[in-house]
Amino acid sequence: MNARLPLPAPVVWRFAGREFDFLPAPGTAPLIMGIVNTTPDSFSDGGEFLDPDRAIEHALQLVADGADIIDLGGESTRPGAEPVPEAEELRRVLPVVEKLRGRTTSLISIDTCKAEVARQAVAAGADIINDVTALAADPAMIDVAAACDAGIIIMHMRGTPKTMQQDTHYDDVVAEVRSYLAERLDAIASRGVARQRIAVDPGIGFAKTARHNRQLIRKLHEIGSLRRPICLGPSRKAFIGQLLNRPIDQRLFGTIGAAIAGYLLGANILRIHDVAAVGDAIRVLRAIEYDGDAP
Repeated sequence: MNARLPLPAPVVWRFAGREFDFLPAPGTAPLIMGIVNTTPDSFSDGGEFLDPDRAIEHALQLVADGADIIDLGGESTRPGAEPVPEAEELRRVLPVVEKLRGRTTSLISIDTCKAEVARQAVAAGADIINDVTALAADPAMIDVAAACDAGIIIMHMRGTPKTMQQDTHYDDVVAEVRSYLAERLDAIASRGVARQRIAVDPGIGFAKTARHNRQLIRKLHEIGSLRRPICLGPSRKAFIGQLLNRPIDQRLFGTIGAAIAGYLLGANILRIHDVAAVGDAIRVLRAIEYDGDAP
């Protein structure tokens, strides 16, 4: 992997009065999306930020560490996770969105597949709807997306978090993931959501084997042919643990490696727990790659 495989033309992500131009070489720095889970059972930090004040404190620390986006979730999507009632998810996330909006100008993303949670979160100040079901699980989600100006991130997954790892057979994982995302882009756009508002996510760790995850990162340029920004979420994932034989709390270095590889191969948004570490690694890489002769 000698250099990034650049996209053939700039990709623009435009929503909520914001515009991000992701340019080919010499390249645009990725947006760093910091993860805040207000859940008792997320695979990595479950239970740490159930208290709204702790969640807000952590989010603000991630912003200080360099996060461009805070991705707030109130329902775990780890393999085997049980669904959460809508009222409980709202109870977990809405106070955090409301208070956080008054304390930072960074983007706030709501990680949900429920239309009402998305609607209320956007009304409270969220800028982005991040849906692991690509706006397919809740029939009303596309209507919510069309009625607002939020950014949208759609992800590839089969089944539900509870069942997804039971369906991991692909003839060609990259082609099939790309085809699914293309179909969802068309379906969502046909309902009044501008394509320029939408980013795509290949769904690392969602109905994929470790080999599938590595293939998807290696061939991100094929997902990039959809002409939409790519969000990549390798942070602390099981494929890193399997490769390195490391438990969840020892996957930082592997996460940095996956994030750098993803960036070089076309990722525009990196969804990360360890914002400061990954951000530092990207900054050093870019200084060497694009500004090596500067003082």
